Amino acid sequence: MSGAPVSTVGSSPSGCQDLPVLKERGQREVFCGLTGIIWLHRKMQDAFFLIVGSRTCAHLMQSAAGVMIFAEPRFGTAIMEEKDLAGMADMHEELDRVVGRLLSRRPDIRTLFLVGSCPSEVIKLDLAKAAERLGTIHAPRVRVLSYSGSGIETTFTEGEDTCLTAMVPELPEAPADERSLLVVGTMADVVEDQMRRIFDALEVGPVHFFPPRSTETLPPVGPGTRVLMAQPWVNETMAALRKRGAVRIPAPYPFGVEGSLAWIMAAAEAWSVPRDRVLEVTARARERGTAALARYRETLEGKRIFFFPDSQIEIPLARFLRRELGMRPVEVGTPFLHREHMGAELDLLPADDGLVLSEGQDVERQLDRAFAAGPDITVCGLGLANPLEARGMTTKWAIELVFTPIHGFDQAGDLAELFARPLRRRGLLEV
Repeated sequence: MSGAPVSTVGSSPSGCQDLPVLKERGQREVFCGLTGIIWLHRKMQDAFFLIVGSRTCAHLMQSAAGVMIFAEPRFGTAIMEEKDLAGMADMHEELDRVVGRLLSRRPDIRTLFLVGSCPSEVIKLDLAKAAERLGTIHAPRVRVLSYSGSGIETTFTEGEDTCLTAMVPELPEAPADERSLLVVGTMADVVEDQMRRIFDALEVGPVHFFPPRSTETLPPVGPGTRVLMAQPWVNETMAALRKRGAVRIPAPYPFGVEGSLAWIMAAAEAWSVPRDRVLEVTARARERGTAALARYRETLEGKRIFFFPDSQIEIPLARFLRRELGMRPVEVGTPFLHREHMGAELDLLPADDGLVLSEGQDVERQLDRAFAAGPDITVCGLGLANPLEARGMTTKWAIELVFTPIHGFDQAGDLAELFARPLRRRGLLEV
């Protein structure tokens, strides 16, 4: 089986490893880490996320998730009133009462996360102690954990990182001689199933996914665990797994046909699976992905794109758009640049003339650079999108790139569509 054309994946002499990084520390425009609950509560179907926060926190989550008033999602907010903030009420007594009422109403909950917010962080409410106390009260039926989703401590996608880090101590110990593959970072169930079928065909594994669909079947971890990062923002989780003996497999992230192949190839090499076998198993999936991308190349090729920092997937996406669709990144901003975890991506991203890599944000200065560059499309947060559109710039909401399934061969066309759609819309408006 011939399969789709295969790009050479490896260190590129024209990669961005040696490109200077513009580091900025100023005002930033991002969502807080509470937003991660939107995809986490869909993934872990026996978990519940109880935000200890204000009405603003509740409104944010309700709006971002699009939850109807009659729906029963797996998250909610224990709303802190003025008397709580003023220290006129015993927050722990009230929290115990709210949790007791919640668990009696929802017997399906097996793991309860107490999620810190800006208000709970400001008044120094010790949710770790609360989780420990409530875990004792409701054991063994319910496990109670805590993590911070506060905008003071986290930014957007870091909410998943802090959540998974809190779960790592709960993972069972794997036997020292047991070898397994652990895929870390939330992917849509359909993507997870696709990846599992490929790994099974390659006889790589056993394969576990973290977070799991059920918190009653947490994946084991130990010295024989090899880790593939599916999301680039699970940095603290990876550090915690390393302390448990796990070893990371260096790889690009599975965005686009090239990235997905390189990601799978890295795991296959760790299991001594021949390259030809990987190409054979992935041939049809690569053909589908390549055909899907071809439909968007005419729209996207040569277009200049500017990334504001938002989710930490900016560099992998820039690599995908540059190498597989011919777009020209002008500036690629990322909230944090983890050199080790992003090394394979930096090797692959061409250091085009004038390309700026930036870490952190000083939003006023970055806006000035964006206006001066005049890109064809700008990837940014919701808070900047409308003002930029009013200035005549075409924008792509960065948050949609996290909420949409974009990993893997079969989602490569969907990923390209997310960038092509705003450009097509702009073309229709200009007619």
